[in-house]
Amino acid sequence: MTDLTPVLSATWDAEQSWKLGTYEEHGGYGALKKALGMPPADIIQAVKDSGLRGRGGAGFPTGMKWGFLPPDDGKPRYLVVNADESEPGTCKDIPTMLSAPHVLVEGVAITSFAIGCNHAFIYLRGEVVHVYRRLMQAVREAYEAGHLGKDIHGSGYDLDVTVHAGAGAYICGEETALLDSLEGRRGQPRLKPPFPAVEGLYARPTVVNNVESIASVPSIVDKGVDWFTSMGTERSKGMGLFSLSGHVNKPGQYEAPLGISLRELIDMAGGMRGGKELKFWTPGGSSTPLFTAEHLDTPLDYESVGAAGSMLGTRALQIFDETTCVVRAVTRWTEFYKHESCGKCTPCREGTFWLAQILERLEDGHGTDADIQQLLDTCDSILGRSFCALGDGATSCITSSVKLFREEYEAHVQQGGCPFDHSAAALFDYASAETAEEAHA
Repeated sequence: MTDLTPVLSATWDAEQSWKLGTYEEHGGYGALKKALGMPPADIIQAVKDSGLRGRGGAGFPTGMKWGFLPPDDGKPRYLVVNADESEPGTCKDIPTMLSAPHVLVEGVAITSFAIGCNHAFIYLRGEVVHVYRRLMQAVREAYEAGHLGKDIHGSGYDLDVTVHAGAGAYICGEETALLDSLEGRRGQPRLKPPFPAVEGLYARPTVVNNVESIASVPSIVDKGVDWFTSMGTERSKGMGLFSLSGHVNKPGQYEAPLGISLRELIDMAGGMRGGKELKFWTPGGSSTPLFTAEHLDTPLDYESVGAAGSMLGTRALQIFDETTCVVRAVTRWTEFYKHESCGKCTPCREGTFWLAQILERLEDGHGTDADIQQLLDTCDSILGRSFCALGDGATSCITSSVKLFREEYEAHVQQGGCPFDHSAAALFDYASAETAEEAHA
């Protein structure tokens, strides 16, 4: 059994874990003071040597991304933290900022110093007002303690941090749409190249990283490259937050080395709900191809998951047992993507609309065998032809579910609707809740 490795989550259970005092009692901001005494190039090299890969889904090497910035020309360059966590099933960055916001703030300060940035931005999903307030408080505490602002700890280095709340658009999780939104424009993906490292925020060189990626930097600086590389696999180094949701007894965040298996995580989560059998699951959120019980022992690292036919993504492990209708689940995800398509490109705008229409027809009992093939044909028309990855992601759960559970789609046609009892798959007993509410009234 692989052991959990609490690093980002190490202080989550401490009293008032979000406070500066609590964070400093556990060694917080020691890494920043250490980094300010290092040449910036050495910090970038340490992150490269650590093998830290982007924790936002793509898995691109973080240090290499920093290295793409052009030589300093004396003009501004920016760090933008993508905290617009919106992918269905993904819930790791929000609890990090809620329980330990200072680990992100310290990571922002170290990263900004390393890349020569004097103004960093944290782009937060606007609906999470409680997290926004807590993050604002953490930034304010960091200014008051001298961890941000002018001449930080006498180093001569200045840094300002702005926390920006978005307006609730899933597309703004795409880095260039996020930059457009941050500049005050409608959030829509930009044509690449130029890439943000060359021409990003305000047409200046910009590094865009996920919350977990930046929050992992202080521990690398503090504890060293060898410590970080001692966890994980040969090509997927370090630890990560695995978000288990759905039909497990103890859903939540499990911080473990990359390469742990779902079987181990489900054991840690107290097993499947009601002792039922695992039917299907997502290794990286709803935009990744589905896995089944056959993949329980697949190491959850970038290479192994990719070789098995899916993507590690954000490690959003949505677990569904045998009571779940796969068509119903896929329909709900597709409705989300249809709603969140920005409309910039035709394949995604029109394709997600028609995918949702076909799936709803199947679910309602009005579908035909031709509809199943039309689903696949429409997915083929979207895949690789949309402006950004939203369109591709919307097709993943559909094509993989038809491949794995085609007989279930056919049953919806043959039986004139869904053959499953939806109440059996519900996470909560709504009938009992309503009865209790009526009794209380």
